[in-house]
Amino acid sequence: MSVAAEQSLLATAPRSANLGADRARAVGRYLRRNPTLIVGLILLGLLALFMIGGSFIVDAQRARPLSARPLQAPSWALPFGSDKQGRDLFAVMVAGAPLTLRIGLTAGFLGVFIGSVLAFVSAYYGGVVDNVIRGIVDIGLTIPGLMVLIIIAMSLRTALSVEQMALVVASLAWLFPARTIRSQVLTIRERGYVQIARLSGMGGPEIIVKELLPNLLPYLVASLVGSINAAILASVGLEVLGLGPIESPTIGMTLYWVNYNAALINGWWWWWLPPIVVISLMFVGLFLVTVGLDEIANPRIRRQV
Repeated sequence: MSVAAEQSLLATAPRSANLGADRARAVGRYLRRNPTLIVGLILLGLLALFMIGGSFIVDAQRARPLSARPLQAPSWALPFGSDKQGRDLFAVMVAGAPLTLRIGLTAGFLGVFIGSVLAFVSAYYGGVVDNVIRGIVDIGLTIPGLMVLIIIAMSLRTALSVEQMALVVASLAWLFPARTIRSQVLTIRERGYVQIARLSGMGGPEIIVKELLPNLLPYLVASLVGSINAAILASVGLEVLGLGPIESPTIGMTLYWVNYNAALINGWWWWWLPPIVVISLMFVGLFLVTVGLDEIANPRIRRQV
């Protein structure tokens, strides 16, 4: 290696180290003045710790029927008790929480991806394309979403799997992101740097990918977390009605069996309390993370360090 190259490396190393330290300090300052995001991350971290740690403590096979004596109250052997089907409820929560989260993640990612593509195309190109996409989205948002999902789930006439449930929820999950992201694209498509990109000869797809998308990335992340939360809520609603994966121990199907067997009336509190606590941690954690990320996505409410 030449002397000039060595000097260049020596000059670059401290600069990159300082840049990394500055970024770490900036993240630390942001987290200190954003307690909502911290609390949300803590709740989601506790839920992740429960799912990961629980998988090492209990066998997932105990989430199957007849794996324990039915309707046993919580004890050392059964920390969450058992249900009428003879399932270890601790194993049901450990196995069911990731399945419920998988439905939300799959539907949320698909919804935001499809909605983003339609929003960018609609807002950037305008004209007939914008009118058609906007009309479809506006009509779709006026129809009660849960009713449409119920019709879709019932029309399949088969016991849904976890993946099919995610696709059913994703069939409407793109409507709200398409509308909100379109409004954001409309605010930035006429800015100076976009006009300069047009004058430089960049095509529409290239401008969308290189200019518009990076500037809206924080908003897309916040929209994604909100879409995941909404998808989980929709999937739980369908499952409580008995339209979910019957054989899977998801949180929603656990609540369905709670309702089907009248556990609340019969005083089997250990059957309905764990799924409500788990789903509450999931909802509240995702909601607080969404609110915390809104400061990054919305410059109007961004506070100064």
